[in-house]
Formats: sequence, C-alpha cells, structure tokens
Amino acid sequence: MTPGLNFVPLEAARAFADGQEFQALTLLRRAQVAYSDQSVAWAQLERLIGLVLIHVQREVEGTFCLERADARLDALNAFKPDLFHLAARAEPGTLE
Repeated sequence: MTPGLNFVPLEAARAFADGQEFQALTLLRRAQVAYSDQSVAWAQLERLIGLVLIHVQREVEGTFCLERADARLDALNAFKPDLFHLAARAEPGTLE
C-alpha cells in the first residue's frame, strides 16, 4: 500500500500529467516552502522536484535534489515517491 501524498498539490500533479512539467515544478516548489526542511513532506516534495527536473533533462540539478531528499527520507525511514505517484495523484480517488 502506498502512503497518501495529500500534501502534493493536485494542480501540480495535473500539470505534470498534462505534460506541463515546468508548471508542475513551480507548484511543487511553492508547496514545499510551507514545510520544515526536516519534515517528511519537504523531503518527499524535494524528491518529486528532483525527478521532474531529471525528466526535463536537468539531470545535475535533479540529482542534487534527489541526494538531499533521499538522505532525509532514509533518516526518517519514510516512503520515497516517484513520478508514477505524482501522475497518479492527478487521478480522482488515487493514492488517497
């Protein structure tokens, strides 16, 4: 069972699912500022940001995001979402 990602803005998930990756990045980053950089939500958003960056071929920046996020998520023993989870969040009733 996959943990819910209700803190991920639905608009960001929809933008990603619609192929508007840069809009999704903007919305994910805006959501991330609401959380402490010590929190699971911040780290999961950082991971999704990194994955979207890699998806749009900004590999170096994306890799740095993944390194920060994964270190935090490992320390917190937390779930690591991927782009499937971001896209699935756009579907009603998915991952909630």
